[in-house]
Amino acid sequence: MNFPDTLRVVILIPCYNEETAIPLVIRDFQAALPDTPIYVYDNNSSDRTAEVARAAGAIVRTETMQGKGHVIRRMFADIEADFYILVDGDATYEAAAAPRLLERAYQDGLDMVNGARITDREAAYRRGHVLGNRVLTGLVTAVFGRRLSDMLSGYRVFSRRFVKSFPALSAGFETETELTVHALELAMPIAEVPTTYIERPPGSFSKLRTYHDGFRILKTIVNLVKQERPLLFFSLLCVIFFMAGVALGIPVVLDFLHTGLVPRLPTAVLATGLVMLSALAAACGLILDTVALGRHEMKRMAYLNQSAPPRA
Repeated sequence: MNFPDTLRVVILIPCYNEETAIPLVIRDFQAALPDTPIYVYDNNSSDRTAEVARAAGAIVRTETMQGKGHVIRRMFADIEADFYILVDGDATYEAAAAPRLLERAYQDGLDMVNGARITDREAAYRRGHVLGNRVLTGLVTAVFGRRLSDMLSGYRVFSRRFVKSFPALSAGFETETELTVHALELAMPIAEVPTTYIERPPGSFSKLRTYHDGFRILKTIVNLVKQERPLLFFSLLCVIFFMAGVALGIPVVLDFLHTGLVPRLPTAVLATGLVMLSALAAACGLILDTVALGRHEMKRMAYLNQSAPPRA
């Protein structure tokens, strides 16, 4: 598809110690989308990432606060465009798919197009990572809507409306979760396009710490559910506390009915406390649900305050 000359598109690449991979990424995206500005944001690399990226033709900038979330926050604040192509700098994503993702966003006027990873190479996408992604994606989509299959993809196209309304609160790899929830929570027009995923080039090493970053993402999901769906979150706590209180309290009540005595006073106190916590959790859920509704309305207004993405 031929895009109009007035359409402003940029390619954003967050980088940390990607000296080996980044020249390949820049070269492939230059071939896929000629004359499109490529911004590489170096995040305190200890190797020659910035130097080789500049030599390959990218516009190189730096972000000193460590973490992918900080880099994306800076990118989204600095750059002005109609569409933003965000991709990791590890040469694992299919640059040739960029025109397809961009075309889908432009044709349908979408705020986000997610590049869903497809691969048959275990070295590229290890089974543990596949399972973790499915579990975490399943948790998010079960709460916020089943509209994506690969929540943790680092390859996406965003509209200006998405970028300028995105709060960007995360610091690290959990930022992909935040990006996904932002789109789902505001019911944005989005789509997903399959893209090929390959292993890193020789000499390039992943910065992802499977269990550490997995737990950080899980913690982010819990926090987002608490913030965006407080009634659901506190209702679950209410049920857990109530069931525990009832389970502990029933034997005490039965003893009292038979003997008129409360021989297990500590258990009775604990059961009473759990039921009281259950009532408190229910009250917190109801109050915070009203607060969340107000926050949601404010985010929706900030989103609508931006112009709609251009479309064919």
